[in-house]
Amino acid sequence: MKSYKFGTFSGVFTPSILTILGVIMYLRLPWIVGQAGLFTSLAIIFLAHLISITTGLSVSSIATDKKVKTGGTYYIISRSLGLPIGGTLGLALFMGLSFSVSLYLIGFAESFLSYVGIEATITAIRITGTIILIIVTVVTFVSTNLAIKTQFYIMAIIVLSLISIFIGKHDYTPEQPLLFPIKDSMPFIVLFGIFFPAVTGFEAGVSMSGDLENPKKAIPRGTISAIVVGLVVYIFLVFFYSYTVDSDVLVNDPQVLLKISFVPQLVVLGIWGATLSSAFGSILGAPRILQSTALDKITPKIFAKGKGNLNEPRNALLLSFVIAEAGILIGELDVIARIVSMFFITTYGFLNLSAAIENWASSDFYPEFRVPIWVSLLGSAACFVVMIQLDFIAMIAATVILGSLFLYLQRKELKLKSGDTWAGVWEAVIRYALIKLKNRPREWRNWRPNIILFSGGSYARPYLVEIAKAIAGKLGVITNFDLIENKSSAVLFTKAEKAVGPDEENGEKDEEGIFTRRQECRDIYEGMEVIASVYGFTSIDPNTILMGWGRHTKDPEKFAHIIHRFNELDYNSLFLYYNEEEGYGDKSRIDIWWRGAGNNFSLALTLARFITTNEDWRNAQIRVLTIKDQFSNTSLLEKQAKKFLQTFRLDAEIKIIDNTDGSKTREEIFREESKTASISFFGIPPIDEKTADEYISNINKLLNEVGTTLLINASSYFKEVKSAEEE
Repeated sequence: MKSYKFGTFSGVFTPSILTILGVIMYLRLPWIVGQAGLFTSLAIIFLAHLISITTGLSVSSIATDKKVKTGGTYYIISRSLGLPIGGTLGLALFMGLSFSVSLYLIGFAESFLSYVGIEATITAIRITGTIILIIVTVVTFVSTNLAIKTQFYIMAIIVLSLISIFIGKHDYTPEQPLLFPIKDSMPFIVLFGIFFPAVTGFEAGVSMSGDLENPKKAIPRGTISAIVVGLVVYIFLVFFYSYTVDSDVLVNDPQVLLKISFVPQLVVLGIWGATLSSAFGSILGAPRILQSTALDKITPKIFAKGKGNLNEPRNALLLSFVIAEAGILIGELDVIARIVSMFFITTYGFLNLSAAIENWASSDFYPEFRVPIWVSLLGSAACFVVMIQLDFIAMIAATVILGSLFLYLQRKELKLKSGDTWAGVWEAVIRYALIKLKNRPREWRNWRPNIILFSGGSYARPYLVEIAKAIAGKLGVITNFDLIENKSSAVLFTKAEKAVGPDEENGEKDEEGIFTRRQECRDIYEGMEVIASVYGFTSIDPNTILMGWGRHTKDPEKFAHIIHRFNELDYNSLFLYYNEEEGYGDKSRIDIWWRGAGNNFSLALTLARFITTNEDWRNAQIRVLTIKDQFSNTSLLEKQAKKFLQTFRLDAEIKIIDNTDGSKTREEIFREESKTASISFFGIPPIDEKTADEYISNINKLLNEVGTTLLINASSYFKEVKSAEEE
């Protein structure tokens, strides 16, 4: 059987305009005008419509770009900003719409009780509101189509009631127009908070997105038409009240509309029809948002179930009923109005933000109805400013509740198969940052590690990954190349596997902050050379190579060549000589060996500074060690070392080892002093590829029976440190 779908007029415009021209228009607008006067009332209306118009335009823009399914605003936000944010705001909107039902039915109860001559006590309002809520829920439960059809008759009654108000004759005409606020009037923001729910009515139409025949056309046309018609009606009413009705009557007489209208019964029917139609609009929209969140596994799946051809969300409807009943039990129209305002303003702020982000960052955003990005940003900013002004304490409470809900949903790691816009956002931010960095000169004080790590697989050498993370910290970048040699390959490289995840079968763990690329190559050393030569991007080029020391290398000449090549490419070269037995020990001491000259010392101090910001190394003691021979000047060495430490703002012990008599070899001193160090920094001399075996052997001999050591060879960049100090 073919399901019935609604068009622009029946599915969007009608529920929207009937919710806009609702309880606030009849029961609170005369009182607001009486309090605020013409100009302030217009300011309230224009500010409220600034938010509703910009939000309506944002909704229209997104709705004409992609198909909007069940959930309306929730669907739009979740597909732009992701499920955690979308789910948080979707539930806020569900609560807002559910409380809106109680707002409208409390208004109905006030009018009904007053008309039949019963005192509108809180108890009477609760009883009447509950009875009407049950009737509204039953009608909606039976058939959405029936609820929609009743609204056509209600709209006709509202039009007739407005005509009756405009053509009525009375004796309450003021001596002069009410242009400014009366004495002791309510604050502007309080009046705004009471009025604002009147302009949120277009949400009733957007929330019907899943039941529309063509949401791409119906939502923009119906939404914007309803907002514009509502704005015109409110402006006319404000001018009419200001010029034709005395302020004292507007403020103090709840029956003012009945007394000034041509046919009072039409106004009564209009009030009842408007409140009931608004309640219908909200109770139709709220369950569909909850149903959509359930389909995305944010809320329990019981709310995803629907009945009939339109998949009507009856389980979600029952929860909306419970929340609306809770609002009715509060029984205060103005209190509920401020609660509803906070929910809607929060949602609209993020809805505008979603449209702005889509417009700015999404590469596939091609709406038929395009809106300038500044419109959405203006709407978003207006929402957040109003939130602060409206009720700061309520805003803080809402922020805490919604923030907690967001963190909960984020921990559930909900993902959309179609993705969201955040990837585009970060790409746009990166592009902008690269452009800004492109022509900026490098400054050594702003240097941070950008490391190419040749780990051989993080599961094979986790200690390399560990020290890389300690060096990079929260400011550096690590690209881990896992090179796999395939000598049978016809080409040097095969296509890289990007964004490689952890290999759990081999015990590999996902390392946060490390970008891993697994690459097959014909020769490991050739692969390293090519990567070091070409990898990187202008303005954020890698500046450091980190790999293990090849103490057991089968190709000493190739190993020596790659060290020499790194030097030619002006990299900082770091080679970890890892002590398998001792590891990094208790990470309590870092030894830095200094020859008294060269830029390796600057690099070592920089690395030590980064390492000691790591939580595991935070309490490590730093020692600067240098050997004094017969040609050295002790006081000069100590003075230079202190100057460097002051430049790098490091607290370190300086130890000058007297070996003027030459009684000990360098190897002996090194073993004696750094045997118990957690890690030692040692600058390596230039390498000669022709004597690679001897070179590697000498280094191995030096480090034999010593703890883990980081061999370093600094780039020319660190020569700038000395000139910077002198300045």
